[in-house]
Amino acid sequence: MNRPPEDFNLHDELAQTAEWDDLESSTESQTPGTLELAERHALRRVAGLSTELEDISEVEYRQLRLERVVLVGVWTEGTVQDAENSMAELALLAETAGSEVLDAFYQRRDKPDPATYIGRGKVEGLAEIVQATGADTVICDGELAPSQLRNLEDRVKVKVVDRTALILDIFAQHAKSREGQTQVELAQLNYMKQRLRGWGGSLSRQAGGRVAGGEGIGSRGPGETKIEMDRRRINTRIAKLRRQLADFKKTREAMRSGRQRNSIPSVAIAGYTNAGKSSLLNRLTSAGVLVEDALFATLDPKTRRTTTSDGRVYTLSDTVGFVRHLPHQLIEAFRSTLEEVAEADLVLHVVDGSHPDPEGQLAAVREVFAEIGASKVPELVVINKADIADPMVVARLRQREPMSIVVSAATGEGIDDLLEAIEADLPTPGLEINAVVPYARGDLTSRLHDEAIVHSLTHEADGTHVHARVNPDLAHELDPYVVN
Repeated sequence: MNRPPEDFNLHDELAQTAEWDDLESSTESQTPGTLELAERHALRRVAGLSTELEDISEVEYRQLRLERVVLVGVWTEGTVQDAENSMAELALLAETAGSEVLDAFYQRRDKPDPATYIGRGKVEGLAEIVQATGADTVICDGELAPSQLRNLEDRVKVKVVDRTALILDIFAQHAKSREGQTQVELAQLNYMKQRLRGWGGSLSRQAGGRVAGGEGIGSRGPGETKIEMDRRRINTRIAKLRRQLADFKKTREAMRSGRQRNSIPSVAIAGYTNAGKSSLLNRLTSAGVLVEDALFATLDPKTRRTTTSDGRVYTLSDTVGFVRHLPHQLIEAFRSTLEEVAEADLVLHVVDGSHPDPEGQLAAVREVFAEIGASKVPELVVINKADIADPMVVARLRQREPMSIVVSAATGEGIDDLLEAIEADLPTPGLEINAVVPYARGDLTSRLHDEAIVHSLTHEADGTHVHARVNPDLAHELDPYVVN
């Protein structure tokens, strides 16, 4: 019987088992977000364990192997600090995907090498680092052409992936809803379709005869090469996914038109990934959505109803986080979801005040705003994580962004000021009316409470006498009951 790995510790295993027992016993008292977080962590890759079974009598299940990665970047513009921040973000992306970062380096070049992304000398150094560290994957901080991927893999002898593939992998792990999974699959197929040529010489063979399964005469295919057949299948699947997303879009538009018909203002919480958007939504509405200190923890947007201090109803929507050089395939696939930002009455642009480069985060998010047509939506910058941010950085951001509020979603600091700012920026009903609403029209009275700013309300013999500011649709409904 094989001995267990050297890093295996029975005491730690028992302690971990006890923690899970405690978690299961307290299930009833936990929020849905907590349970989703526990489920996500239950399938994390485990370091030091192989994918192959050493002794089937001892272990009856397989553990996913933790990928050991080396990070590579090319610095073409900006400062050294910009290059280091980009590499630090790539390391966080790799760890979020479940990898262990062993080493990282970047090269100063005018532009990436067209053949190998990094220069020939650096490729030889990279191969030595991979061999010395025992890494099984190289992650490049950029979007590589198929030829660059193939050339690098041939020289370093391990798998090579780029930043886009890494982000797509994280999205595939975190998507839960049907719409989210469909969007991620569409983005992956669009990415994959352009890179079929880099996946081996067998793709150039024609289907038919022995290639078609060894049947020979009578079973020959239409003469397509393997790459053509795979591309056709991908295009067919993409068309099906686009039809499904069109159906999801109709549902989303129907819900949005219902809110607009009832004149319910909408507020979208947007910003850089891991800036604290979901934590802020929980703090403002007690939504109980998933919160995790990881990049792209939220892929399935949540919308919650809440009210202002004067009784007006509005919605708060959590959205997908953005990142520098967000893959174009993802923006296209998630366009229907991102329309929540473009159609909002107000955007809460959340920025991490403790991040080394918050100004870079603001710029990256606004680039995406411009691409989805949300640049003209009123924007309120929310500087989050004030409890751990450098006061000098916060002061610098406040000076740069006059329309900003400093908060901490973790401690509740500044939340009251944020709520006041939201109420002030929301569209207010513009028509002032005096009306006596019959008691039989309780539906109108209910809408007054939800949609109007009620100055006074008294109950009289003929009905409810109300003095309020209302929107045009509701004013039209109240016309028969208006009094001087």
